[in-house]
Amino acid sequence: MNKRGADGSAGDADYGTIGGGYADHRRPDERIAARITEALGLSRTVLNVGAGAGSYESTELDVTAVEPSAAMRAQRPAHLPAAVDAVAEDLPFGDGTFDAAMTTFSIHQWSDFEAGLREMRRVARGPVVILTCDPDLVREFWLYEYAPAILDTEARRYPSIETIARTLGGRVSVRPVPIPVDCTDGFNEAYYARPERLLDPRARQACSAWSFVAADERERYVEALRGDLESGAWDRRHGSLRQQPVLHGSLTLIRAIPS
Repeated sequence: MNKRGADGSAGDADYGTIGGGYADHRRPDERIAARITEALGLSRTVLNVGAGAGSYESTELDVTAVEPSAAMRAQRPAHLPAAVDAVAEDLPFGDGTFDAAMTTFSIHQWSDFEAGLREMRRVARGPVVILTCDPDLVREFWLYEYAPAILDTEARRYPSIETIARTLGGRVSVRPVPIPVDCTDGFNEAYYARPERLLDPRARQACSAWSFVAADERERYVEALRGDLESGAWDRRHGSLRQQPVLHGSLTLIRAIPS
């Protein structure tokens, strides 16, 4: 039985507390969305697990969303169907109900990600598509110089790509996803060329790893970044990123189809 928070949050983050600004700061990026759509192939019926406020749900497909957090379900726009209140580890659907299943930026928050992946495989006849981050690459981002505990937290939470692939089974492809310089989805690496965005507490709150570090420590990290931006030290070390059209960071798309 999953332990769930007051608003229904079922993973390691309390979205009743931190989820209020997700719809504003975690807006789907159309270029990342195109890669997800390509991975779904010819699927028409799709299950979106850990759907949150509806990011990356195509309105051209028949999407069923699952989201345990009431705070996140409440942020879903009116043009999307209401999400089912359920958890990844116990999906309330029969075997092979959907053409495909997907999840974006979610598996690292599940209490038992392997059980959740097995459930996705059970209910999907075709591809299971996972947008996640490679924990082996998380610490290579410049933010590690300023906020090491934040990225240590991310690296600890994200399952290894190898474990995800092994759990899903079948024929698995793993592709890195380039992050555009003007990415509209505000995860940490999306701001690789716009470090000033991470001075905004609302932007940081929309990246759940920040909630795992004590407030005074977070503030030290932010002030260190602010100081280097004001002095020009950040730009001397990393300023070339401002003209770099994409970042090849930790963002990864995994697609598994039955053998």
